[in-house]
Amino acid sequence: MGWAGRLFNARETLPRMLLLILSGMAYLLVICGTQTPPTGPQWVLAGLAFASGILLHRRQPINLLVQTVLFGVALAILEDSTINQVGTAWALGELAFWAPRAVHVVAGAVMVGVTYLVFGLPGSGVTLFEALVGLATSLGTPILLGVVGRTTHELGQQAARRAESEQRAARADERAAIARELHDVVAHHIASVVLRVGVARHVLPGLDPRVTDVFDDVHRTGTEALTDLRQLVVVLRDPEGVRGDAALTAIEPSALPAALDGAVEKARLAGVIVEAEVDPAIGALDAVRGLAVLRLTQEALTNVAKHAGSSATAVLRVGVSGSDVEWSVTDDGGLPAGHRNDLVGGGHGLTGMRERVEVLGGTLTAGPEGKGWRASTVLPG
Repeated sequence: MGWAGRLFNARETLPRMLLLILSGMAYLLVICGTQTPPTGPQWVLAGLAFASGILLHRRQPINLLVQTVLFGVALAILEDSTINQVGTAWALGELAFWAPRAVHVVAGAVMVGVTYLVFGLPGSGVTLFEALVGLATSLGTPILLGVVGRTTHELGQQAARRAESEQRAARADERAAIARELHDVVAHHIASVVLRVGVARHVLPGLDPRVTDVFDDVHRTGTEALTDLRQLVVVLRDPEGVRGDAALTAIEPSALPAALDGAVEKARLAGVIVEAEVDPAIGALDAVRGLAVLRLTQEALTNVAKHAGSSATAVLRVGVSGSDVEWSVTDDGGLPAGHRNDLVGGGHGLTGMRERVEVLGGTLTAGPEGKGWRASTVLPG
């Protein structure tokens, strides 16, 4: 926010007070200095007014009270009370800028007006009518400026809240559209696949057990995917009504070893030879990091099956070192060299892995190693 914006911000009282003090110092040193040098009492009252403005710039009612007292003293003992008069008017404007109710401004204006009529009017040669007209101008101007500043600030806040509300509504519409697409298109097709695989298992008797195992795995995987899709649709349609993705899909920490075994078994059914070295201590991980380890493992083994082929051998290592979790998946390449170049730029799966790791404070390292590929990270505790 620039200086101009800060001058019209209700909370930024200090810049306005500093501007007033600089103006007061210029008046004392330049204007008064070229005519009649400021007297000692004039410097003392000006210094007290400046100090009050600095120390009480966030306590507008008290600042106005102090400035009014100093103004009364200046009227009584000084020939030139301009500094204290301006300080009091400024404090009244700040009160109008801050005041939650009009009664505060009215009370402040009455206090300043009475002070002037008691200490400044007698012996001044000014009639009561002229004094009241002068007061109306002197007090009305800072009050008007304060009210305008306050109104501008409130309108700015309302505009910001309205823009934020419109953005939330736009995001909600976008999430609802995505949810409809997921439900009406993706979920429909997956449900159709699950149904047809289930029918195939019953209408094709006498199948080779290996084929039956494949059907069972496809049916189970499709059913799990449907469940995850439905949970994702719930999150997209009502993000405030749930605790988030981790809360919907997180597994119990004690179930993590079994879940990793399931991910390894799926990779083996796809033909990949998987050697798993999993530290039993992962059963004590928190749910968020446990879910991250599971999702990283699933994505990495899927990438091995997709890019290295069924002839590949992969090694999964998950260990706990202190409060950190060390995770890696390494494969020997399987297919001839050159088949992994599509991963160098980073696909969506690899991007998602990096984002998941970065959210937890880690860094994913992924790239060629020997003839194969290695992905690894450390999830800090």
